[in-house]
Amino acid sequence: MSSPAATTVPTSTYRLQIRPQLSLDDAAALVDYLVELGVGAVYLSPLLTSTRGSDHGYDVTDPTTIDVPRGGEEGWRHLVEAAQQAGLGVVLDIVPNHLGVAAPAENPAWWSVLAEGQDSPYAHWFDIDWSTAPLRIPVLGDEVGADELELVEVPGGHEIRYHEHRYPVAAGTVTEGAGVEQVLERQHYRLVNWRRAATELNYRRFFAVADLAGLRVEDERVFTATHERVARMVAEGQLTGIRVDHPDGLVDPRQYFERLRELAPTAWLVAEKILEPGEELPDWPVQGTSGYDAMTEVNQVFVDRAAEEEMTRLYTDLTGDTRTMHDAVREGKRHVVATLFGSELARIAALVPELDTDRVRTALGELAVHFRVYRSYLPDGAADLDAAIEGASADPEVAATLAELSPRLHDAGDELARRVQQLSGAVMAKGTEDTAYYRQARFVALNEVGGDPDSFGIPVQEFHRAQQRRQQRLPQSMTALSTHDTKRGEDVRARLAVLAEVPGTWARFARRFLDHAGVPGDDVAGRAFGYLLAQTLVGVGRADRERLHAYAEKAMREASASTSWDAPDEAFEAAVHAAVDRAHDDPSLADDLARVLTVVEQPGWSNALGQKLVQLTMPGVPDVYQGTELWEDSLVDPDNRRPVDFALRRRLLAEDPSPVVDASGTAKLRVVREALRLRRDRPELFTGYTPVLADGPAADHLLAFDRGGAVTCVTRLPLTLAEAGGWRDTAIEVGAVVDVLSGRQHSGRVPAADLFASLPVALLAPR
Repeated sequence: MSSPAATTVPTSTYRLQIRPQLSLDDAAALVDYLVELGVGAVYLSPLLTSTRGSDHGYDVTDPTTIDVPRGGEEGWRHLVEAAQQAGLGVVLDIVPNHLGVAAPAENPAWWSVLAEGQDSPYAHWFDIDWSTAPLRIPVLGDEVGADELELVEVPGGHEIRYHEHRYPVAAGTVTEGAGVEQVLERQHYRLVNWRRAATELNYRRFFAVADLAGLRVEDERVFTATHERVARMVAEGQLTGIRVDHPDGLVDPRQYFERLRELAPTAWLVAEKILEPGEELPDWPVQGTSGYDAMTEVNQVFVDRAAEEEMTRLYTDLTGDTRTMHDAVREGKRHVVATLFGSELARIAALVPELDTDRVRTALGELAVHFRVYRSYLPDGAADLDAAIEGASADPEVAATLAELSPRLHDAGDELARRVQQLSGAVMAKGTEDTAYYRQARFVALNEVGGDPDSFGIPVQEFHRAQQRRQQRLPQSMTALSTHDTKRGEDVRARLAVLAEVPGTWARFARRFLDHAGVPGDDVAGRAFGYLLAQTLVGVGRADRERLHAYAEKAMREASASTSWDAPDEAFEAAVHAAVDRAHDDPSLADDLARVLTVVEQPGWSNALGQKLVQLTMPGVPDVYQGTELWEDSLVDPDNRRPVDFALRRRLLAEDPSPVVDASGTAKLRVVREALRLRRDRPELFTGYTPVLADGPAADHLLAFDRGGAVTCVTRLPLTLAEAGGWRDTAIEVGAVVDVLSGRQHSGRVPAADLFASLPVALLAPR
């Protein structure tokens, strides 16, 4: 990727979810801990003013100010001062695609648009189809009582109230004797039933979230206005780097990054861009992605590829589901096109008035379904567009419509092409990550954001080739194992990977759970969800059941197969919750679960240490998600935003974490500390990538690479290794090195059994 030679790139980052419970002042107090851990930069979730009570900060309401509940300007100053004094960089997550509009009174720009319509000075900020004005706000319930809508006099004018919601009243629209309904008819907006968001909205949303209204940052005036606070941070030398959320939602991501690079010429820039298998990051002026591609490579190399046939057969036998993930994704994308994106398709179809609207909607919906990647970036990605057109053209009528639209779809300056590019990414995200990944459950360790679940593990040689490409093309890209968006935490996936090594043990528990836990329905959807739930119980381990209930509710509603957010099936959901309880309370099932957990515990720890060390030392800039320096059992958000016990971590770090692998997690803390410190203190050891090959009967169980002096060695497939007799005569050639994890010195031909005498991983540095 093109970037200035003077870019300041951190040696690593540590992600903090800043919110009232972990404010900027709290983050400032953690700086000494992060420095002691070896971190290069603190990486902060969005800080600009967001909807009151927001737990994540992605619903920014005022991009010109820092959120007061998160610490405000004073807290920001304290953190920057603490970080700079300690030599720690600061990386900020920003949200250019949308603003939060759930509470209009908290968003000055949106409030102005509602009050003044197209005459508002902010009317050009938002991606609104003014040709279909008034603006439709989907907030009303299915039945609205006579007293639920109120016209309220306030200082300077009037407001309309609907429960906790407040809306402005345009000047001069309240006349004597006029009721609230009459006044509403005179506004620049209409309050409509919440269900109409999927079909009749006339503003662009973030995915299908009506409370997040799309911004027109392609307009330079909007870019400048919405980046004013970030620009001041850059000008004052406060930011080392910027992570950009969801650039695929923008009209022209390349243009956006060129403007951002001009605003922040020396910043380390990473894009939250999901790359499909074989896809390359466009030539944007950024250092790389936020790390999902690296996560997939690491996940896959710790999965036993030889188990694919048996694990697939087991899943099919127990659930009746014969779909591949590719099939499930197509099905999931068709589902969301039909149920979530009617508003977007209607707006796009209106750009083709000469053709039948239904034909255009059907054709463009099928086009979005058949995109292999999230979107094209015309003129780049024309081949992906062509492939999607070809795939969607199996239906003759769709083919004929797309043939007529093809010239416009290929024209980067055509509004039709621009809208379709924005649509395809949203359909991919909702249809894949938020639908298919909860429906097809063959092996959920691989059902991860940016993942490739149809690939069941990769051999060591393929991993090495991927890292050599990464070193050549994206050496400064972020790498990650856990983020705020991951479907399950890194150590949950590490434990689940063990199941591929013990398919017989797993089969016994899965069959017992499906047959006796009471997951409802004999249909494929119900059985597949039960299979997902059984894996979740094993992956999380002995977790608080209330967390499991919360996860189960989100997972089954996201799947939208047997229940959904819009139309919950109370009987199905009650039966699922009862199954969660039965897994804990039924003595026989609880005993079965305990047996599986005992089998996966230690090899799961081995996998967790191995994948963590690989992620921290592979090409790229490693990120440590908050709290994951110890064992972690997080599931999808909001579970992965739970408070972190930093007092415990600070104490364990001060006590010099033990390399003993046990439930305390200190072995992982030691691996994280030593890897981060080595990257920070001896960066010259991390400038290349050379595979290091072991020899001997268990060579395939040893993954090793030389980064230019620092050599990473980890154990793969630990149970299969033990069953085959252990390392035996397997050995590796090294120079005169010290294992910074154990303190042991080695040189020459080192038996793997000696190398891993203390831990199942080793990080070697020249003596």
